[in-house]
Amino acid sequence: MADSIISEGKTTNEAIENGLKELGVAKNMVNIEIIEEKEKRSFFSILAPRVVKVKLTKKEKIEDNHKKVEEPHKEIINEIEPKELEKAKNNINKFISEFLYRINKENVETKIYEEDGRINISLNGDKTGILIGYRGETINALQTLMSNIANKNTSQRIRVSLDIEGYREKRKNTLEALAVKLSKTVLKTGKSITLEPMPAYERKIIHSKLQQDSRIRTYSIGEEPYRKIVIEKI
Repeated sequence: MADSIISEGKTTNEAIENGLKELGVAKNMVNIEIIEEKEKRSFFSILAPRVVKVKLTKKEKIEDNHKKVEEPHKEIINEIEPKELEKAKNNINKFISEFLYRINKENVETKIYEEDGRINISLNGDKTGILIGYRGETINALQTLMSNIANKNTSQRIRVSLDIEGYREKRKNTLEALAVKLSKTVLKTGKSITLEPMPAYERKIIHSKLQQDSRIRTYSIGEEPYRKIVIEKI
């Protein structure tokens, strides 16, 4: 994948935007140099659209799975005091009961349990799939909300994980299958593939699945929440 390109546009901004789209990066990830700014005449000189050429060069920072990028720092998990866990569970229980009542989904099986200092929440039944949302947008937002609620008035930070109808495992399997399929395409065509933006934990699934294949590499580009993975042949 090219680290430097020359792009054109009627204005400087248009030329830069065209180049950024081609590179698949954000503006702060490149060095920009205006190399040509002239009048380009067309048929019989009736029209004279302005043409600007700019050179975009990626900055030195490259993130790929072979350099252990995007691997989260290992959390130092302190032992959570039982009373703090109980307080967090009560906070979540109270919220979930009221939340399900307000959205008319009271016939939902709810499981809340602690594992390795994390509180896991599982919801099943009564068409709860609507709470997952497009590609998990709703379930991720709910998880963030429940995490904030669980940690209200607690002296220790407690991690919270929310799953609905087994979505997390299904999504993981889907992403791993997608990663394998796309990697085969990249190896066959020699052309890199850029995925759609996805949250950090989903990008990690892709990186992890492909990091053992020495023929390809994966790295992330863009700014959150539009950060996305590139798969390319080495």
